[in-house]
Amino acid sequence: MNVFLFLYQSMKYLVRQSTITDIPSLLQMAEASRRIMRNSGNESQWINGYPSEEVFRCDIENHCSYILTCDGEPIGTFAFVPSPEPTYASIHEGKWIDDVNPYYVVHRIAGFPKWKGLFDAIMKFCFSRTKNLRIDTHRDNHIMQHLLEKHGFDYCGIIYLENGDERLAYQKITSKP
Repeated sequence: MNVFLFLYQSMKYLVRQSTITDIPSLLQMAEASRRIMRNSGNESQWINGYPSEEVFRCDIENHCSYILTCDGEPIGTFAFVPSPEPTYASIHEGKWIDDVNPYYVVHRIAGFPKWKGLFDAIMKFCFSRTKNLRIDTHRDNHIMQHLLEKHGFDYCGIIYLENGDERLAYQKITSKP
């Protein structure tokens, strides 16, 4: 199994592809993240059971679901999806930094709040595999906006999901994976 080790302070975080047996943990992490969103004033993101077991199962079947563990304990998850992302084909009130070269997208970042450095680990993993990364977030997700800005992402404009919901779009390009 292809794994990525990330050290955060004295903790060893392992990133690996998720499997079907991880789905209960993925759902628990999504619920924990949903509570964090609600507590920070983000009432309208991840509603109506999203992300569902079906969404996680699809990510796993498409080999783009990843899980972070510490000492074998699941602590975080995310989807790392190769381009093209259909909802990124059209961007409004701005433009992508690079709209020509292939990119990856990060979706469905979730984790348990007691663990620190999860976003750092996810970004190190992603940028070890690509130099062109895009991500979108809800306008009310101030925590994610802060993390993106802290990690050097540029705000690029607004994209619309398939259901018409607006998202703030970000991109970061590094010189190396």
